Amino acid sequence: MAYSFVKNSNLVLLTILLLVLANTLALAKHAGITRHYKFNIQMQNMTRLCQTKSIVTVNGQFPGPRIIAREGDRLVIKVVNHVQYNITIHWHGVRQLRSGWADGPAYITQCPIQTGQSYVYNFTITGQRGTLFWHAHIFWLRVTLYGPIVILPKKDVAYPFPQPFKEIPILFGEWWKADTETIISKALQTGGAPNISDAYTINGLPGLFYNCSAKGTFKLKVKPGKTYLLRLVNAALNDELFFSIANHNLTVVEVDAVYIKPFKTNTILITPGQTTNVLLKTKHIHPNATFLMAARPYATGPAAFDNSTTTGILEYHEPSNNTKKSNKFPLLKPKLPIFNDTTFATSFVKKIRSLANAKFPANVPKKVDKHFFFTVGLGLSPCPKNQTCQGPNNTKLAASVNNISFVQPNVALLQSHFFNQSKGVYTTDFPINPPFKFNYTGNPPNNIFVTSGTKVVVLPFNTSVELVMQDTSIISAESHPLHLHGFNFFVVGQGFGNYNSSKDPANFNLVDPAERNTVGVPSGGWVVVRFLADNPGVWFMHCHLEVHTSWGLKMAWMVMDGKGPKQKLPPPPADLPKC
Repeated sequence: MAYSFVKNSNLVLLTILLLVLANTLALAKHAGITRHYKFNIQMQNMTRLCQTKSIVTVNGQFPGPRIIAREGDRLVIKVVNHVQYNITIHWHGVRQLRSGWADGPAYITQCPIQTGQSYVYNFTITGQRGTLFWHAHIFWLRVTLYGPIVILPKKDVAYPFPQPFKEIPILFGEWWKADTETIISKALQTGGAPNISDAYTINGLPGLFYNCSAKGTFKLKVKPGKTYLLRLVNAALNDELFFSIANHNLTVVEVDAVYIKPFKTNTILITPGQTTNVLLKTKHIHPNATFLMAARPYATGPAAFDNSTTTGILEYHEPSNNTKKSNKFPLLKPKLPIFNDTTFATSFVKKIRSLANAKFPANVPKKVDKHFFFTVGLGLSPCPKNQTCQGPNNTKLAASVNNISFVQPNVALLQSHFFNQSKGVYTTDFPINPPFKFNYTGNPPNNIFVTSGTKVVVLPFNTSVELVMQDTSIISAESHPLHLHGFNFFVVGQGFGNYNSSKDPANFNLVDPAERNTVGVPSGGWVVVRFLADNPGVWFMHCHLEVHTSWGLKMAWMVMDGKGPKQKLPPPPADLPKC
């Protein structure tokens, strides 16, 4: 009897040990690894549109190198600054859970990396998979400093859509012949609008429709009957874009590194700061044609914009028995919406819905702790004495959130907050509603001057937030792609005209709303987002049209530490740059 009991006990113990071992191995299989990258920021001569200029690059590449990781991996990226400009890099859309020191916006989470200095960005990709991107986050340097971040699912975890034959990042950008730092500094001095770009680019190349650019065209070579995953990134400075490929449908499967319910479309709308993954199914047999892929702007304001089209070529691999050369094939062009097609833009955005299933739930905050109402738009600021300004009636163009035009501090907000040294750096009295009510999308009030300041909103840890962002028609109504650092948010509602707090919430989607990090506030309309402030730190929120950010359309959320050890922001790394 005793022998049998011991034997059974050993058997139970062995079973437990085997289960523990199996569990450990399973965890090890899914445990992330550490991936190291080195970014040398250096000047490089590049020729586009028959003109050579020296641009700021990472490792001499334009666009910059691709970062590849799996969900759960840790990234350690050493950035060494060899150029005359101060530099920071932002890992756009990465949640940065308790790693706010690595987020990158200059004077928000860090002082910039000065010439000859370096900084190691160290963070873990948690609960995200898909396409994001990295870019400079200081001045207008992101015009050439950007590249894709490809986050693959954990090992042996499949995509929730057909496995593609091949994956191709496609990055949209803008190109100026002149020096962009000179352009924006001159515009900020004079108070006028900066010069528009000379071209858009696909993977750094302008394409066929620009003078002297036929050789500078991106080519995507495909095989018949295959599925390709195109990882689209809008890294343009100031323009939302329509994108299409002639005679091919695209299936949208992910936005901002969040899987969505797949839908077919022949045209994509993508704002600066947004990423979109699409499946491209090629034709079953060689079509004896080449196909143009093209992108051109969606523009809603009255300001001048670069009304040109960038192109790439979709080319089928020639079968060996085909005697016709591909340059003899007809070149088919896609039909893109007209530049101000808000009807198309609205219907496209409405199709984007979270998967909201057991494996990929949409954790929309159902209970709201704090409500905020932010007006976003343009305004004016007075011209300094003894100066002539190029804004309306000798004023300077400005932009604001709740009429506060954000003034960049000269030390980083996160350091000031962490070490309790806020005095003279920022105040915590950012208005949670517009300072005065008016007909936001009707005739503007008499006084359209903005006030300036470095103000933040303080949120206790784990606060659920509902934020209404209302476009204003001051100067003019315009679409604004708003980007929030440190969080994804759920887009629960949007519409045109003035937001109505008694009627509009009845139509909110709290079941499967889009989960994003960048959302277009509709021109002459509003959008409502919800998020949970579960990430301690200081988090920048700004318009991703770089000119509007330069004019002050930005603010910051300060999320306090929670009680638990995993709810607190750790101290800064030893090599955090100094101002």
